[in-house]
Amino acid sequence: MIKLAPLHWENVRPFYKWINDPEVIEYSMSAFQSMSTEAEIDKWFAKTLQDEASLNLGIFIEATNELVGYAGISGISRLNQSGEYFILIGEKAYWGQGVGTEVTRQVLALGFGTQHLQRIMLTVSEPNVGGLKAYQRAGFQVEGRLRKACLRQGRFHDKIVMSVLKDEWPPLAY
Repeated sequence: MIKLAPLHWENVRPFYKWINDPEVIEYSMSAFQSMSTEAEIDKWFAKTLQDEASLNLGIFIEATNELVGYAGISGISRLNQSGEYFILIGEKAYWGQGVGTEVTRQVLALGFGTQHLQRIMLTVSEPNVGGLKAYQRAGFQVEGRLRKACLRQGRFHDKIVMSVLKDEWPPLAY
């Protein structure tokens, strides 16, 4: 159903819509909360394309080649063989369709395989119950809590720190 492929400059346009949709970015990285203009998004996207410490991939629908989001691993440390998983499904028509589960499976396979990582972590907003459950199904385990680490819609909430190790993946129930 989906394929992951490197992002290119011509893929920037959907991000204009996604980053300006409060529902899409509600639990996304803080940088998205302060961007709104095409120029700001262009600047972020250009940096993303040049980031050699991250694996940045577009999420494409295989049949149509439509870009519906992006995912990958940021802050890759070759020394520590670790990085931080991220995902944004920008096209809401694909929410709840299993895209996130499949993307997570593919990115973890790349992280532990071609990237030779030992540990992949993430943070998830506590109110994002669906995300928390999906990450647990993918093999991520809760490591801790960052108290009141995120401000959204005028309220602080906790971020849950999770990780999965190479020798724990894939989980049997995945």
